[in-house]
Amino acid sequence: MKRIVTVTVLNQSGVLNRITGLFTRRQFNIESITVGPTETEGISKITVIVHVEDDRTAEQVLKQLNKQVDVLKVADITEQAVVSRELALIKVLTTPQTRAEINVIIEPFRATIIDVAKDSVTIQVVGNFEKIEAMIDLLRPYGIKDMARTGQTALKRGSQKQVLDAKPTTLLNY
Repeated sequence: MKRIVTVTVLNQSGVLNRITGLFTRRQFNIESITVGPTETEGISKITVIVHVEDDRTAEQVLKQLNKQVDVLKVADITEQAVVSRELALIKVLTTPQTRAEINVIIEPFRATIIDVAKDSVTIQVVGNFEKIEAMIDLLRPYGIKDMARTGQTALKRGSQKQVLDAKPTTLLNY
């Protein structure tokens, strides 16, 4: 089962290594990890998307994260209403004839072309995992030359009323 875990830490040398080492020792697969400074100087937030076997295992991971020296706060926000985003930069092969087609494809995704070369364009798209995957699938026939993704980062919504879609257990990420 996939879990979204946020870890607020002191921005110290080696803290990220200790956090990822904990997941490695337990043989958990980290799907994505993002790290960045918070509004408070010297404090960073780590967002980890991790696959765990069950709720008991997830609880053990949270307890072990809380025991780490530079960890200030740990939260499993999987079941809460969250806002999550990922950034992807995608370099797509183009010809003068296909550039207009690519513009039409990326427009509904609110993506932008941030670099143009003779034989390619680089596109920036921000959204949830599904949105980015959908755009990649549409661009794949043109030839993806290179791609970089940030991984998912997430925050709890200001209001914690869960917003559900047609499937009763799926949270919508706006």
